[in-house]
This record gives sequence, structure tokens and C-alpha cells, in this order.
Amino acid sequence: MQNGIMTALSVNEIITILKKTDVEVWLDGGWAVDALFKKQTREHEDLDVVVNINQIPIIKQSLSSKCFKVTEDELPTRLVMTDTKNRRIDFHTVTFDNEGGGIQKLQDGRTYRYPPHGFIGFGEVGGQKVKCLTAEVQAECHYGYQPDDKDRHDMRILNRYFGIVLKNPYI
Repeated sequence: MQNGIMTALSVNEIITILKKTDVEVWLDGGWAVDALFKKQTREHEDLDVVVNINQIPIIKQSLSSKCFKVTEDELPTRLVMTDTKNRRIDFHTVTFDNEGGGIQKLQDGRTYRYPPHGFIGFGEVGGQKVKCLTAEVQAECHYGYQPDDKDRHDMRILNRYFGIVLKNPYI
């Protein structure tokens, strides 16, 4: 593992640690796109995941034993943990509603609802089956901010291989 790079091996290690404590995790962001594609297409600086906000205490406890510590606390929206190897995990925290949608409270007071069908995705990282947000929800989450080259890359993958129709600023 390179310093500050989240490898497939690291992704699987982190998911395994969290699964052992019954924390349900859905990949989000770049690793989710690569998981859906079942192949790593670029380097990743971090691991984005969606988790139930009620599981944050157990997440902190289980990962602190592996040298992870909180480096950004923007709860109830997100929490970032980083270890001594500079591996970053960005936890996007939600509360699940009665329909299975995930409600994320944003920093500006608004909310975002991950639709229930967004949580049925499965992919593969380094040969291991993982839960991830669906291609449709991945694309939806890429709008509303100024994209960088990694975002454009991810959206091209979603477009070419999953039929996601691109809108501005990705066209």
C-alpha cells in the first residue's frame, strides 16, 4: 500500500473490520463506481461509504483499534477517519426512513434522501463482493457541485458501462 492511497486490499480490510462489528456499509464515490464495474479504473485517495449514523460509536471504536482516528467531524452530515498510513475513510451518515431511504442532514440545514433502490447495489473489489450504491444513485450524487477530473472519469464509466445519461456539467 502506498501512503495516502486507498487500495483494493485496504478497502476489503476496512469492510471486513466493520462487518465483524455488524456495521452495514455501502460504498459510495469512486470506489463504488469501480466496484460496480468490477475493476479498478483509477487511484483513490480515500474510501467513501454510506452508514447509519447510529453506528458511528461502534465504527469509531472498531477502527480506533486499527489506528484510525477522527480527523474531520461534520456530523450529522459526515465523519472522516484517517490512520497512521494516511488512509482516509469518509463516512456519509444517514438515518433510514420507513421506506428504506437514507436521509442525510446537510451542513446548510437541508437534507438529501438516498432513495431506497440506491441501497440494492452490489459490486466487487479485489475479488470480494461488496455492497454499494447503484449506478443511478452514484450519478445523482455527482451533481450539485463543481466536478474535478476524478468526477468526470467516474461519470464516463457510469455512462459507458451502465447507460447513465449525462447532464451538465458532464456533457
